[in-house]
Amino acid sequence: MTFSTEDMARRASKEIPAGSIVNLGIGLPTQVADYLPVGHAWLHSENGLLGTGPFPFEGEEDPNLINAGKQTVTVLPGGSTFDSAASFGMIRGGHVDVAILGAMQVAANGDIANWAVPGGKVMGIGGAMDLASGCKNVIAMMQHVTKKNEHKLVARCDYPLTATRVVTLVITDLGVFAPTGEAFRIVELAPGVTREQAIAATGAPLV
Repeated sequence: MTFSTEDMARRASKEIPAGSIVNLGIGLPTQVADYLPVGHAWLHSENGLLGTGPFPFEGEEDPNLINAGKQTVTVLPGGSTFDSAASFGMIRGGHVDVAILGAMQVAANGDIANWAVPGGKVMGIGGAMDLASGCKNVIAMMQHVTKKNEHKLVARCDYPLTATRVVTLVITDLGVFAPTGEAFRIVELAPGVTREQAIAATGAPLV
């Protein structure tokens, strides 16, 4: 048994301090919004939203309210909209407390690669570079291995880097892990996952 994507999102929500400003990356991290108590934190979207709420119910979508992944969202009372220049000013100015990002690779020293696969189609690094470098706390949320069973938690990234030495915590389907510099420290294993299974699935020392 491993963490489902819902379990991962629920677990990530526990890492968000009350009153903080949080950016949720495209893909898996967006699910975290569904597990945050209303008013616990302010969700920021780099296309120009602060106070993003859960996804709307079917039939209640507003096409003018979208997140950075172009998904329709809700805005909580007190939320605000603004242009992307102001939004990136918030990020680069250090005013976003937590970023939860998807990743292709995370290294034991906290490096993150999440925008390009060597030899694959490159769409551009986008806002990931700013979020990874500008936010005070960066959490990676990802599957532990690829569909080809290749390691994603590695000793050293060999994909193009997004930022260096920024990731403080990694949440995967196998558990929760903290980069320590030379290894990953086991914070928590998913129910039914053994230390031996986690070691076999990790391309760096696991302590």
